[in-house]
Amino acid sequence: MTQSPAVRPSGPTGPVRIGERAARTLVAELARRNDPKAALLVGAAPGAAVLAAAIDALLPGDTLTVVPAPTTDAAALREHVTAQGRWVADRVRVVDSLVEADAAELVIAAEPFTGTGEETRDAIDGLTKYLTGGAVLSVAAPVFRTDGSAAELDRYGVLHGVRTDLVLRNSPPVRVHHLRFTPAGAASAAQLAPAYRPSSVPLTRGMHIDSNGVAAAGIALGLAAVARVVRPKSKLWLVPALAAAPVAAFFRDPQRDVPEDPSAVVAAADGRVLSVQRLHDERFGDGEWLRIAVFLSVLDVHVNRTPVAGKVVDYFVADGGFVNAMKPDAEHNVAAYTVLDTAHGTVVVAQRTGLIARRIVQRAPVGALLARGERFGLIRFGSRTDVYLPADAAEPLVGPGDKVVGGSTVIARWS
Repeated sequence: MTQSPAVRPSGPTGPVRIGERAARTLVAELARRNDPKAALLVGAAPGAAVLAAAIDALLPGDTLTVVPAPTTDAAALREHVTAQGRWVADRVRVVDSLVEADAAELVIAAEPFTGTGEETRDAIDGLTKYLTGGAVLSVAAPVFRTDGSAAELDRYGVLHGVRTDLVLRNSPPVRVHHLRFTPAGAASAAQLAPAYRPSSVPLTRGMHIDSNGVAAAGIALGLAAVARVVRPKSKLWLVPALAAAPVAAFFRDPQRDVPEDPSAVVAAADGRVLSVQRLHDERFGDGEWLRIAVFLSVLDVHVNRTPVAGKVVDYFVADGGFVNAMKPDAEHNVAAYTVLDTAHGTVVVAQRTGLIARRIVQRAPVGALLARGERFGLIRFGSRTDVYLPADAAEPLVGPGDKVVGGSTVIARWS
């Protein structure tokens, strides 16, 4: 049997396990595409979390080809698939080796890469042969390794990445890279659902906390513990301890119902509309722009979402000050601009800092396809988010003073 080009599943740090959360992250691109598609899973084993996640993500019309792991018998894998029922057996095909597989729109490496940099390059080269135009390759590697695999995948992530997800809740923690080696058109974004993001930690079915909030709350609790040890008779430790909950709450990330209307433009953030105006901005091209500015107070949700489906074609940061985001001078604050190519022309989302906000997080690299309402970043503490639309193609539906909800409120409609 020809071995699949997966890198060693274990190394000096011991066996590497892909748990349920990491598995769901690996197959995220399969779950978010609504149109019929073919996927290829390489290195699977009966009962493995990645195989289960891939089967769960299948939609009617999808097909999945599975290549066994080097230590797995193809017959046993076929028996496992058949046991899942007729619906699964009709859509999942097990082959004896990778050479029997056809090219697919998504290729997933079920085993984490734990070999040397050269082994990782060979494995990537072997898998890219099975990618159709614009297809995505999803691979994982342990975060804490020194043998070259993690560093090599980070390099691929910079050159070809459409998204990289850090999965801390895995043993050991892994980084999942979604790579695209040939370009995909902006129109493809309209067929996508918002991506699953492991950076958002679930508390309940409808409420998550961004990983930034978990880290901030952890730092606060750590400071409280240190203060309690250093000054055991003092109540000073209560200050950071009591601050942990409100700090985490600032980074709350609720689930949102995104309108299905293809003509809808949704709010990029929660907050109150500051202004709706027409203007010219040569940085984004000729013509007039419709800009809808939204102010986010410290009590609002600060996770930012894409107002329309599109492809990220540019991203840049403009230097400036830190004026109160409600004031006109906030126009010149530090801002990060994400430029999208869409079916209706260029759309720009500006994440502006405020008086307190000093840190902008943007997680969508150039080349990424984003669904309408998909999380793509956040701004830490009080800020402003502007959406620029082609003025001749969009009609505003909100006005100054209106309260909007990111990912749900329709702020404009394509004409």
